[in-house]
Amino acid sequence: MKIGLITPYAYPMPGGVNDHVGNLYRVLRSRGHDVRIITSSHGVQRASEGDVIRIGKGFSVPFNGSMGTITLSPTYLSQMRQLLERERFDVLHFHEPFVPFLSLVTLSVSTSVNVGTFHAFGGLSASYEFGKRALGHYAAKLHGRIAVSSAARHFISRYFPGEYKILPNGVDPLSYQRAVPIARYRDGVPNIFFVGRMESRKGLIHLLRAFRKLQIDGVPSRLLIAGTGPGEREARRYVLTRQLDNVEFLGRVSEEEKRQLFKTADIYVSPATGRESFGIVLLEAMSAGAPIICSDIHGYRAVVRRDREALLVPPGDSEALADALRRLIEDPELRARLSKSGVERSGLFSWEHVGASVEEYYGFVIRRLADEGRLPSGFSAPIPPPPGPRQRKG
Repeated sequence: MKIGLITPYAYPMPGGVNDHVGNLYRVLRSRGHDVRIITSSHGVQRASEGDVIRIGKGFSVPFNGSMGTITLSPTYLSQMRQLLERERFDVLHFHEPFVPFLSLVTLSVSTSVNVGTFHAFGGLSASYEFGKRALGHYAAKLHGRIAVSSAARHFISRYFPGEYKILPNGVDPLSYQRAVPIARYRDGVPNIFFVGRMESRKGLIHLLRAFRKLQIDGVPSRLLIAGTGPGEREARRYVLTRQLDNVEFLGRVSEEEKRQLFKTADIYVSPATGRESFGIVLLEAMSAGAPIICSDIHGYRAVVRRDREALLVPPGDSEALADALRRLIEDPELRARLSKSGVERSGLFSWEHVGASVEEYYGFVIRRLADEGRLPSGFSAPIPPPPGPRQRKG
């Protein structure tokens, strides 16, 4: 089939949705499909390149406690009609279909089979609450709907009820398992690792408070912090004013460096306060064999199991986080057990497994439309056969 993957976040800028799209592109190509990524430009990214097609310009805006992107172009409709007429996609797969305006314009003129994946999770969304009537027309054009977790499904179905297939995010476990630890940090001091955008919902300040309690109690440890963001100044000020030792701000790191840091970590901590639909970082930590401490929030419970791959603590509770850190630092057998279970579980989320499940869902949607006589005019590929017994997922 010819498949278009649409991301409103200027690809390949870093981010969970773009990582998802890039890996899905790779797996679907390896499974014999002709795939394009449709996105916008942002900053110096101007032209299309290879299988990446850029239309419009993306602008960063605050959204859901983080930063999102809206895409604009004065000639969207004519550009998109020309693109779809030229490419003739059998399937268009929209990631966050209702983020303005690239996906909405594409949906409005699409004659392909339309599948949407919803990644976000949060509390009440004013934009969806006020916009659900206007977006209802676009929602009706989605022939299939995917949510990356039960948390994401619960969030989006509040505004757009319907049938959602849960297909999780993925990871490349081998790339993390093969990573080499960073030698200068393997000196016998336990390494606590945090990676993420420094914003309030990621909870870094709660980790710093917990780390301070460890230092007051004389528990030996080192805190490695990777990432940047608007909360970096507050975090650095906290470390300076409390005179914390053994805290290193590493800034933005490459994917290779991140894998090495996960492999170096004796404990990985994700103290997010909420609004996490899934928790890709937990998959990365499990793949590398890092024992995990994370917040007890809906999105994370879709990835790790309590006391099997991770210790779960109440979000925003630095006392409980400090107790969990102390427990893991002082119990190497528990760390080893969490590590072993995490590596084993990460295989269930490999991109090859997830990509095959997405492909299978495409087939399900296409067969259902064909049986109902509703197959769009733009679909011209052979109808995928039902999966045989050996192909079915457990």
